[in-house]
Amino acid sequence: MNASPPAEIAAVAAEVFGDRLGLAVDYARLLMTDGVVRGLIGPREAPRIWERHLVNCAVVSEIIPIGASVVDVGSGAGLPGIVLAVARPDLHITLVEPLARRTAFLSEAVTALGLEATVTVVRGRAEDVVDGPPADADVVTARAVAPLDRLAGWCLPLAKVGGRLLALKGATAAEEAAEHRDAVAALGGAEPVIRLCGEGLIDPPTTVIEVVVQSRPKPSTRAAGPGRGAGGKSGGRSSGRRSSRRG
Repeated sequence: MNASPPAEIAAVAAEVFGDRLGLAVDYARLLMTDGVVRGLIGPREAPRIWERHLVNCAVVSEIIPIGASVVDVGSGAGLPGIVLAVARPDLHITLVEPLARRTAFLSEAVTALGLEATVTVVRGRAEDVVDGPPADADVVTARAVAPLDRLAGWCLPLAKVGGRLLALKGATAAEEAAEHRDAVAALGGAEPVIRLCGEGLIDPPTTVIEVVVQSRPKPSTRAAGPGRGAGGKSGGRSSGRRSSRRG
């Protein structure tokens, strides 16, 4: 199967992945084959995996500091966590995912791509791992997981004070940020800010809601994470234990 980026996006893919483009192609192939067979990626997504998923996630790396620790909540098939690990080998990334079949895929992908030194896979809900690895991350990412109020309840406790939540969102991000600003503030987050990543490279750019952690949220304000009737792409029950550790 040809997993290379299509001609219309090849130049952009080469720019965002640089000398690791070949590794990105290997990951694209995993998503288009095992990812589809195992139900992590819809069959209709395979032909547009580069535009809608890989490049869309990779451009977020432009707002992540060098050498940062990153926790990807509800990682699913590794979007954006594995994409960031491929694009940015300087990052130390923890993929948090409650479903066993997804963590199995993530662990296999990390091994196949040779990312063991920088990527850790943890099976659990966000609130299960708040007091253990990972902890005090510089950046917490989430894509297509839940509305911002619930997402903040799960993600802000995983970041250090001064750290950031980067929530990859769609066209209604500004409205969502305005709607949930009070809930975010109650959880210790600053005013949500809209960031556009990949401007001049992709159209439309990737829309991210950024929330800086100002203080530790009270335990009573934390929302039930993915897997506890909260919906989102990471639904389902989990033991909360670590399934594997890389690096």
